[in-house]
Amino acid sequence: MKPAATDTQDAIQAELLNAIQWDFPLSETPFADLGERLEVSETEVIDRLQSAKDGGVLRQLSAIFDTRSLGYSSSLVAARIADEEVDAAAQRLNAHPGISHNYKRNHEFNLWYTVAVPPDSSFEDHLDALHEISGSESTRVLPTLKLFKIGVKLDMTGERRSTAKEKVAAHEKRELPSEKPVIDARERDAIRALQEDLPLVAKPFEAAGEALGFSGGELVECAKSFVDRKLMRRFAAVMNHRSAGFKANAMGVWAVPEDVVEEIGPVMASFASVSHCYRRPTYEDWPYSVFTMIHGRNSDEIAEAVAAIEAETGISDHDLLWSVKEYKKVRVRYFTPDWDEWENENLS
Repeated sequence: MKPAATDTQDAIQAELLNAIQWDFPLSETPFADLGERLEVSETEVIDRLQSAKDGGVLRQLSAIFDTRSLGYSSSLVAARIADEEVDAAAQRLNAHPGISHNYKRNHEFNLWYTVAVPPDSSFEDHLDALHEISGSESTRVLPTLKLFKIGVKLDMTGERRSTAKEKVAAHEKRELPSEKPVIDARERDAIRALQEDLPLVAKPFEAAGEALGFSGGELVECAKSFVDRKLMRRFAAVMNHRSAGFKANAMGVWAVPEDVVEEIGPVMASFASVSHCYRRPTYEDWPYSVFTMIHGRNSDEIAEAVAAIEAETGISDHDLLWSVKEYKKVRVRYFTPDWDEWENENLS
């Protein structure tokens, strides 16, 4: 049964929250554009988004940059930490400016985080320091070998089934970059402006760029240029999954035979409830080569999605790592002084 929109989460609000996740307009007056699309006023759009933010449903509205395309190194990391030390370890790790996601999961490796490291910094040095800081008994690095999909799009209307499939957009499955980009000082300023939470005002890009000397039109053109150059995937909202009604999420890991990974990965990515789908390295004690992040309103929806993926792909050797506790979920802020400060304090 499809969940119905509630009194506080009506159809217009649901469509609006979908729009800011899926296809936010890059223009000088995006909220007016959204209002025209939804047949409501610009003021109502802004008021509704402010209400969503006040209610904890909307976390942030900003650019989604491609970490590696900006020259940063990144990886998923799994750490095995004594149960009684996990909370404290997570808080110590969260001080690193490149840790954007940090979760406790129900597995022997119980702390999972993603970390990015700036250009010209040593990823290995950062990881060694994080290993020591966390007190991890064992740390496993699981970098992306192939990106099949990346893009969280929670359906706020309740109309999309947990087993639904959809076409994966080009920006959600692009190839990993082979060369470091050339980004000048002015473009770095634009990145700094676009990565901050967009003000909820009539001309938000003008307000966002003012401190750095950009007009609204100039900042919008920079954003479009970044998309064309594949430095930026899109401009979109970060939702608070639980507040938005998606109270369950799990990392499905699949032991896909090497000779069919390139065929099976895109099939798994095509399921709408899968927000992230990657090929990652295997180890002697870790046979799982494809990782899928799956979101649902409850555990039953996760189970339905997993069953559908298994039925379509024939991959029965898999495991589900449930998110037990969220320690951190933010977007990485690039080209800020935080990185130098962390390195000076933690790397000798």
